[in-house]
Amino acid sequence: MAWGRNSTTITNFILLGFYEFPKLTIVLFSIFLGIYLMTVSWNLGLITLIRVDSHLHTPMYFFLSNLSFLDICYASTIAPRMLSDFFQKQKFISFTGCTTQYFFLSCLGLTESCLLASMAYDRYAAICNPLLYTAIMSPTLCLQMVAGSFITGFLGSFIQLCALLQLHFCGPNVINHFFCDLPQLMILSCSDTFFLQVIVSVFTVFYGLASVLIIMISYGYIVATILKITSAEGRSKAFNTCASHLTAVTLFYGSGTFVYLWPNSDDSLSQNKLVSIVYTVVIPMLNPLIYSLRNRELKDALDRWKKRIFS
Repeated sequence: MAWGRNSTTITNFILLGFYEFPKLTIVLFSIFLGIYLMTVSWNLGLITLIRVDSHLHTPMYFFLSNLSFLDICYASTIAPRMLSDFFQKQKFISFTGCTTQYFFLSCLGLTESCLLASMAYDRYAAICNPLLYTAIMSPTLCLQMVAGSFITGFLGSFIQLCALLQLHFCGPNVINHFFCDLPQLMILSCSDTFFLQVIVSVFTVFYGLASVLIIMISYGYIVATILKITSAEGRSKAFNTCASHLTAVTLFYGSGTFVYLWPNSDDSLSQNKLVSIVYTVVIPMLNPLIYSLRNRELKDALDRWKKRIFS
């Protein structure tokens, strides 16, 4: 396998993972295994609770169950491979495996970006047009919005994959990361990456800025409506329904912005690796807690489920 740039075509990459911490292998493995198991169990639990409790069959929880599904898939695309690599001396991944992993990560990430925008619109309809909420957010529209998020995410990722497959890799083949990500692959490419950089820039505007703009406009109207509510209890209830979504949006876009819009350097690559842990491993675990922590409806549904099980 080539380590310097030459005419050899690369068929495998080496993921360095967390090579900076050789003495912490067992500790890191235990931490990430625990996080992954909690991610899967908590998100599956939330999906199950929403499905079995008829009181939660509303647009907000329909979107939330799909977000939990995305989080399980996202974490499962990263964590099993990362955990197995802790005990591998040579952390090889094939070119096909690498591009496949990036395709699914990109697809799920773009889908989540669209879904978060859809959830912001749902909160806008609920708070700004409460009397028309059920008419606006009909089951058909909710299904269309979720399906549109998945289709849009798939198409965006597929276009990037097609452009990525046009690149030629002749060496080196070492990726300083724990998964295959586009910035690192572009650095290793022997081909001109200008076209792919243009695609990434266009998608950043279309998916990132457009979604953020929708969210900001929705919450602009929401804040204006909340300020018109006379009772403190009413304002608090309205704010609590949005606080969890705003927290999730801030974590998702904040970590993503740092990784993908921060200039690449030797120091920033290590920093990006640490920040990548947040949006690939930590956020999928935290989302069920964020949306459940101050949610009275979910707590009541959990109580009803416990009574049904143990009665």
